Amino acid sequence: MLKTIGLLAGTATIALYPASAMAETISAEQAATLLNKLDALEREVADLRRQLGNVQVSQEQSAITIATAEAKIAATEEQIKQQKPVKVAWKGAPEMKGEDGWSFKPRGRIQYDFGTVNAPAAINDAGLGFANEARRTRIGASGSMPGGFGYKLELDFAGNDLALTDAFFTYKDDGLKVTLGQHNTFQGLEELSSSNDTSFIERAAYTDAFGFERRVGISAEYKISDLLFQAGVFTANMDDLTNDEDNSIGFDVRAVAMPKFGDTQTHFGASYHYRDLGDSINSRRYRQRPVVHFTDTRFINTGNISDAKSETSYGLESAVIAGRFHATAEAHWLKLNRTGNLADPTFFGGAIEAGFFLTDDTRAYKNGIFKGIKVSNPVGKGGLGAWQINVRYDHLDLTDAGITGGTQDSYQASLIWTPIDYVRFMLSYYKQDYSNAAILAAGNGNYDVDAFAGRFQISF
Repeated sequence: MLKTIGLLAGTATIALYPASAMAETISAEQAATLLNKLDALEREVADLRRQLGNVQVSQEQSAITIATAEAKIAATEEQIKQQKPVKVAWKGAPEMKGEDGWSFKPRGRIQYDFGTVNAPAAINDAGLGFANEARRTRIGASGSMPGGFGYKLELDFAGNDLALTDAFFTYKDDGLKVTLGQHNTFQGLEELSSSNDTSFIERAAYTDAFGFERRVGISAEYKISDLLFQAGVFTANMDDLTNDEDNSIGFDVRAVAMPKFGDTQTHFGASYHYRDLGDSINSRRYRQRPVVHFTDTRFINTGNISDAKSETSYGLESAVIAGRFHATAEAHWLKLNRTGNLADPTFFGGAIEAGFFLTDDTRAYKNGIFKGIKVSNPVGKGGLGAWQINVRYDHLDLTDAGITGGTQDSYQASLIWTPIDYVRFMLSYYKQDYSNAAILAAGNGNYDVDAFAGRFQISF
């Protein structure tokens, strides 16, 4: 800027200086020098004018660029405002929900069991003594989609095998829910309740002995007020369908009343089941372990019953939850229908259970099944977690119509510690009284068996 002012001042001085005075004081050589300097000044002035012009153009371009950027920012902000936010909640794993109806939640469980089975010394079986196993190791996902649709997929890696447990789509509309794919049939309260939430390491003996399992099919359920109705048509488990080992088809119905009286939750239910075994199944076998799963020994066992045609069964169930206390009772009858004039045996199983929380907690319940508890005073927040004790009597009779599979009476106790939500430690003791057992002890089928078991569990 100083240089520019100097140039302008010099130019003005030369322009105002009288020519006659210059003629008197300078020579021709000096005049030529001054003219050269004047030309140089004119060139510098012209260059400055060009620079000023470029600055003006640059300022105009900058203004256009800034205006464009501001417009883009405004458009982006508007797009962000129009986008629906995603909400993330923690339920043992992150659950992501969008306002448009989409949701996604990873899910899984690890259940590791250990314990021992002690039988009379006369019984020499490889399945006795100490054992341990990864009972369930599952991973999967579930969620919802726009329009009331949903999904669930879960795989189990326990036992060095990959098994598909749940794989289904759902549709919900108010109190109606339709499910298509592999899912639980409607056998009863304990079977439908998740293994994450049972009071003992294994469910009542009849659920396994009678072959309760997930099957491929379509079902519908409708809830109105305190009533729940469920019905479905099912084929076989997906593994059996893949191997062409089962072409059976059946249907299941269940009705539940669940009135609540103040803070007391009650549950009353009944179910009916029919299954045509098809051409691929010509015999049936019913048997059961001594409660724990980590042994393959079955002290009661019907063996293969030939000429099997169909199964008909029905069950009754009830429960009450009153503060820290809960109690349940279930019973199930299964009749095997055989061809020709062969006798049709009917087998029976049932269990009565009661439990009490030593801490200020209660057993959770929703829509006809038990759910996981919410620990009121978890470890890490000044509490001791939830402590619960349970007792159960479990009966299974596999003897009827000339079939002698044996009878098992089981007396059980469990202690459960839930330090935080989604984590449990369980200890159980089981005493089984056998009559007409399939495995004899020195020729005698009447004896006792003890079992101790523990479990570490994490689920989400």
